[in-house]
Amino acid sequence: MAWVGSLLCRTNAIALTHSQMKRPSVGLVTSASGREGTLDERGPVKMNHHEDDVVVEPLRLRRFDHFPDALLDVAAPDLWLHLEGPSLFHLPGRHAQPLFVSVLLHGNEDSGWRAMQAVLRPHRDKLLPRPLMLFVGNIEAARAGVRTLPVQMDYNRCWPCAEQPVGPEARLMREVFEVARACSPFASIDIHNNTGNNPHYACVNRLAESFLHLARLFSRTVVYFDRPAGVQTAALAEICPAVTVECGIAGGAAGVAHAADFVASALAMSQFPHHPVPQGDLDLLRTFAIVRVPSDATLSYDDSDADFRFRGDLDLLNFSELEPGTSFGFLGHGATRQLDVLPGGDFTTTERYFEYVQREIRLSQRVIPAMLTVDARAVRLDCLGYLMHRIGRDGRRIAA
Repeated sequence: MAWVGSLLCRTNAIALTHSQMKRPSVGLVTSASGREGTLDERGPVKMNHHEDDVVVEPLRLRRFDHFPDALLDVAAPDLWLHLEGPSLFHLPGRHAQPLFVSVLLHGNEDSGWRAMQAVLRPHRDKLLPRPLMLFVGNIEAARAGVRTLPVQMDYNRCWPCAEQPVGPEARLMREVFEVARACSPFASIDIHNNTGNNPHYACVNRLAESFLHLARLFSRTVVYFDRPAGVQTAALAEICPAVTVECGIAGGAAGVAHAADFVASALAMSQFPHHPVPQGDLDLLRTFAIVRVPSDATLSYDDSDADFRFRGDLDLLNFSELEPGTSFGFLGHGATRQLDVLPGGDFTTTERYFEYVQREIRLSQRVIPAMLTVDARAVRLDCLGYLMHRIGRDGRRIAA
C-alpha cells in the first residue's frame, strides 16, 4: 500500500488481507523489533470466559498498515478472533504528522474502540485528513469483559515514566512509545470509560496552550493531574500534546458519539491555534488527592456490615462542589480503619480531607470529587475516587 505522509513510520508495518487477519489463518506479522512470524505460531490462549482461567502468552506487538473492513463491525469482546494481541495500525493521511489514538487499554472500556469504528467507516475508500496511528490494547481483557486480567499489569499504569515500571506489559508500552516517537505525532488521544456517574471530561498532564486547546475540543471541563504514574497521556506528553478523554459509562451511545466527533475534529485540524484558550472557555480543575480503601478492608454500598459502609449513591457526588460535613457513609460496627488519602501530585504532604465523627465518614473541607464509584471491583483495581480543587493556568489552587 502506498503511503501518504510520514514514510519513516511505516517501517516494519505490513499489509494483511482480511482473511489473514483471522486468527485461525496464517499471515505475516512484524514487530517493531523486526521479528516476523505467523499468526498461529503463538500457543493457544486458554480461556473459559472467566478472567481467573486465563493463561496469557508472551506479549508481542503486531503492526499493520491498513484497517480491514472486517474489523469495522467487530465488537471488542470478539477482537481476539481477529487479532493475536495488542496491535498498532498505521493508516495513511494527507498531512505529514499522524494523530496517535489508543483504545481498550482497559478491556471493559469499549467506547474508544466503537468510536474509532465510527470514524473509520466513512473512510473505507477515502484518505484520512492526516495519518492515524491506532493502538488497540488489552484484547484478552476485552474478551473477558474486565479492566485487566489478574495475571496482567494495568495497561494504563505501565507506560514509560520516571518510576520505570518493569514487566512484559511495560516493555510492550515502551515499544509502542518508541514507535510513536519516531513518527513525531501531531497529538495523542487516549479514550476511556469510567464506572460512576461522571460528565464527559478531558485530562491533561501539562497546562501548555496546545494541550488545553486539544482538551477543549472535547470538553470545557479539564482536569490537570500528576498521578497515577505510568499512564499513556503522561508518556505521550513528552513528544506531543496529549489528552485522556473520559466518556462516561461503557456501553453508552453518547460517549461513543462524543469520542468519534472529537477524534474526527482532531484529524481535521491543520495546526493548533496560536492564541490562548479564552479564560471563560475552561473549567480547570486539578487532582489533589487520591482516595483508596485499604487493601485488606471490607466495603459495602447496601448498608451491610463492613469496615466501610459507603452510601449507595456515592457516585452522584461527582463533579459537585461539596461542603465540609458531606457524608460518604459510615465505618462498620467495631471498625477503626480510615481511608487512605494519597497525594494527587508531587506534594510533600496531603491535607486532611476526612473526619470520622461517631463512625460517620465526613469531608473536612470543601472539595470537588471525580470518579467516585459504587463498583467495589473498580475500587479494588484502582481507587474509590479523586478529590479536586479549581486551579488557575499556573496550576495553583484558587481559594474558595
